[in-house]
Amino acid sequence: MSLVTSPEQPVPVRRISQLMAQWIARLGAVWVEGQVTQVTRRPGQRTAFLTLRDPSADISLPVTCSVALLDALPGGLQDGAHVVVHAKPSFYATRGSLSLAADDIRAVGVGELLARLEHLRKVLTAEGLFDVARKRPLPFLPAVVGVVCGRASAAEQDVVQNARRRWPAVRFRIEEVAVQGPTAVTDVSEAVSRLDADAEVDVIVVTRGGGSLEDLLPFSNEALLRVVAACRTPVVSAIGHEADTPLLDLVADVRASTPTDAAKRVVPDVGEETARVTQLRGRTRDAIHAVLAREGAALAATRSRPVLAHPQVMIADRREAVERLVERSRRCLGAALDRAADNLAHTRARVTSLSPAATLERGYAVVQRPDGVVVRRPGDVDQGDALRVRLAEGEIAATVA
Repeated sequence: MSLVTSPEQPVPVRRISQLMAQWIARLGAVWVEGQVTQVTRRPGQRTAFLTLRDPSADISLPVTCSVALLDALPGGLQDGAHVVVHAKPSFYATRGSLSLAADDIRAVGVGELLARLEHLRKVLTAEGLFDVARKRPLPFLPAVVGVVCGRASAAEQDVVQNARRRWPAVRFRIEEVAVQGPTAVTDVSEAVSRLDADAEVDVIVVTRGGGSLEDLLPFSNEALLRVVAACRTPVVSAIGHEADTPLLDLVADVRASTPTDAAKRVVPDVGEETARVTQLRGRTRDAIHAVLAREGAALAATRSRPVLAHPQVMIADRREAVERLVERSRRCLGAALDRAADNLAHTRARVTSLSPAATLERGYAVVQRPDGVVVRRPGDVDQGDALRVRLAEGEIAATVA
């Protein structure tokens, strides 16, 4: 039931603490999975103390159990071990702290770990975190290489020394963190996130040396895998040896078999690149010489043609053709003028023969009234009318009788 409170009727802290203890007590005994840290045994006491931590989050709970329960475990209980605990949660109202009282502790065996990893692999595969399409290519020559590794580890030296041997100018951002134990997942995840946020870092290498399945288990943790999958910077996984295959190898953009192999993948070899540039320059030079030789031969063949060897021949041929055309044009124009003159003469002759003046020359006359109207019939005039008679040469006046 919810409490009824108000500014006038507040609940004291002790009451809230007591209610929390009551509510947590109702939970009863539960099975809890986690990673063991800080196992403490005090001489002469039958109670042992340890901390059970969630490797995927920065959360831990204190656990109390009997010393006999720890002694019953094969090989004892070491820090970093994965266990399943049957315990009853208890809330201490006076201190306001939560703890677990364990009555059974079971170590998680290798077979069970492998089964859980296989189940996680199938889940992440179904989500597409391992798809080849989402993997990003590595830059040809990164300006800065981020390295996540253990403190003063051999894996760090392998990556740094081999990378500088291949490309001496390469720079590094090194994040030394715990790569084994209860804080490994959190430390590595935070280091990867810091490097991914650094704009100068072009590629991130997550590396550590070999180890047992339990030692490499942080690199198969779901929380770390999702952090790597969300990175914008390409990530190279170089965990352990060739036979070691943590799930980080599947979610990373590139998997390197060893830290040394990671150095070979992130930077090119300056000697190989110099030899390749020299080879390409030689091929380019040969190709240019071949083009020049081919074009020179084509130019020489073109210049050897008669039209280019003696260009005046072409001009002479064209001059003769122009002269022939001019002469032909002159003849055609003269013939056209002669025909036109003949046609004009014939036309003049016809016009002359049809002219009224020619008729008058033959002895005919044209009789007109004073107003110029030609008299064609006797009825056109009356007796006494004055007339004009036009002859071939001049005219005479007449009167109708």
